[in-house]
Amino acid sequence: MGRTMTNFAQEQRNAAVDSPERPAVKLDDLELNYGALDGAVGLMAGVLRDRGIGVGDRVGLQLPNVPYFPVVYWATLRLGAVVVPMNPLLKADEVGYHLKDSGAKILFAWHDFAAPCEAGAAQAGAECVLVKPGEFEGLLMGGVEAVAEVTERADDDPAVIIYTSGTTGRPKGAVLTHANLRAGAETARDLVNAGPGTVSVATLPLFHVFGMNAVQNSAVVARGLITLVPRFDPEKVLEVIQRDRATTFAGVPTMYAALLHHPNRGAYDASSLDICASGGSAMPVEILRGFDEAFGATILEGYGLSESTGMGSFNTVDRERKPGSIGGPVGGTEMKVVDDAGDELPVGEPGEIVMRGPFVMAGYWEKPEATADTLRDGWLHTGDIATVDEEGYFFIVDRKKELIIRGGYNVYPREIEEVLYAHPAVLEAAVIGVPHGDLGEEVGAAVVLKPGEHATADELRQFVKDKVAAYKYPRVVWFLDELPKGSTGKILKREIEPQQG
Repeated sequence: MGRTMTNFAQEQRNAAVDSPERPAVKLDDLELNYGALDGAVGLMAGVLRDRGIGVGDRVGLQLPNVPYFPVVYWATLRLGAVVVPMNPLLKADEVGYHLKDSGAKILFAWHDFAAPCEAGAAQAGAECVLVKPGEFEGLLMGGVEAVAEVTERADDDPAVIIYTSGTTGRPKGAVLTHANLRAGAETARDLVNAGPGTVSVATLPLFHVFGMNAVQNSAVVARGLITLVPRFDPEKVLEVIQRDRATTFAGVPTMYAALLHHPNRGAYDASSLDICASGGSAMPVEILRGFDEAFGATILEGYGLSESTGMGSFNTVDRERKPGSIGGPVGGTEMKVVDDAGDELPVGEPGEIVMRGPFVMAGYWEKPEATADTLRDGWLHTGDIATVDEEGYFFIVDRKKELIIRGGYNVYPREIEEVLYAHPAVLEAAVIGVPHGDLGEEVGAAVVLKPGEHATADELRQFVKDKVAAYKYPRVVWFLDELPKGSTGKILKREIEPQQG
């Protein structure tokens, strides 16, 4: 039996053919309809082809939420190449690692972050193209021949490599296929009943799996409009909701809290909002209820990982919402709670969430051992602990044991610990989440110094800050005589008392 051949980029092309005049992407006064977006994508594909990009090649995309993001994204897919989305805040070594690990030939980076992007690209031997408004358009107009045809790809061919990490080692590239993208986008569209009249606020980063799938890709399959907010600011979001009559918003709980508690909230008309989606971390019940009441909109909480195209389970409009629950499996996903042996646990018993279905990645890029460890007998082992009730609603009990989610951004303790261990005065370090009212969690570090050595909390903060993205470094640093350990000598993080900043 042959493989099904459908490049997900055909969806963007079809949208342009179906309704070229329909608005597709907006950033304040700039608006591109589907026809104009398609024209830009075709020219961008020509630029990429002229630079030697073809089927299967990887293209780094390190941009904030600006219209250039979807242009480069769809152009890359159109050629049958693979998108590697990256956070613009990464430092040079991190940029170099992502490019080298993925084997990306070229990086499109935002001009405001030129220094680390160019240095990282140089480390990896990749070309770096800085994206600057006004100048980038010249690249598209430089006599390039547009590419109209969408290169055929099989459903199970790689489309996106999105970097994630468990709690060990360097980030791993989750390989999402064309079929993954289609299933994720169509399910996200259906969850919020999106259609041609839908206006989605895009302030979740498009380089993040949640923003890429639930906002950008689902809007294209719905033939809707995304209105971009490059940096989350609650008043700006309220202004955009009112201005563009936005119907849907996807965000993390800290965003909903900021919108709900904004002192000028009442000055804006947000009555157009209908259904909103929340993920990334647990939504406090009082925020959920307060937002529903204040905005007259329904928040649907859900759950997914980079390894599952950001999808998995969700509360849905046709079932009772259970505050605090991530709902039940959607889009043909199977989910269950298992013990360490992989046996399904009874109702109410906490265990690891495992899932299988159309959203689950093909594997980690060129990491067969990590893939085998995470994908077992077709089931994705998430590392998240949950219970399930009699009606099939799942409740997260504990996140991946050590993962810190700071304002919706994942911070992996091991990465920060490795930097701390590189400081000459540090003997031991354990990085843990410290409860924080606005961000959910702050990054904290408990440190043991070497005998006779001296370092201040400020010095260690700065040491880490110089080496990792700004959202990752520990704001809260405290010193201990020793770290608690188990019988094998393993540091027991659960026994470390978090300090407040």
